[in-house]
Amino acid sequence: MAFLTTDLCDAHSEHLQIAAPIFKSYGGEPRFYGRIVTLKLFEDNSLVRTALSEPGEGKVLVVDGGASMRCALVGDQIAALAVDNHWAGIIVNGCIRDSVAINALPIGVRALNTHPLKSVKRGVGEKNLTVYFADVHFHPNDYVYVDEDGIILSASALW
Repeated sequence: MAFLTTDLCDAHSEHLQIAAPIFKSYGGEPRFYGRIVTLKLFEDNSLVRTALSEPGEGKVLVVDGGASMRCALVGDQIAALAVDNHWAGIIVNGCIRDSVAINALPIGVRALNTHPLKSVKRGVGEKNLTVYFADVHFHPNDYVYVDEDGIILSASALW
């Protein structure tokens, strides 16, 4: 990918939100971008699997897991599902697991950290609502751009 968040910030800073630098990078793609699909849930990744089972068409799944550090919301099987269904990336306000396997997949992932315990599966959560974490509002259908320097959001396509 040829875009850089630094260049996008230089050209469009007045129209962007810039996420706080709280995420670690996982997956084989350090740069990714796409339209945002949001989930809000807590320690239950049922909706993550459901969302990533649908065609991604280059979108980015943003999961507000309430910053829980008590279990993982994405593992290698779910990340592989995202690859198979053409999602560009996943941003998790929470933890992932199976990081070694995820790092070998051609997808971008950002998460707060890793945790070996899987989540519960109760099917509880909400989809496609505005979520707030990392000092930014993630609006469904807005655009997110992620690279080695950070995460930026825009209401319109920049790249």
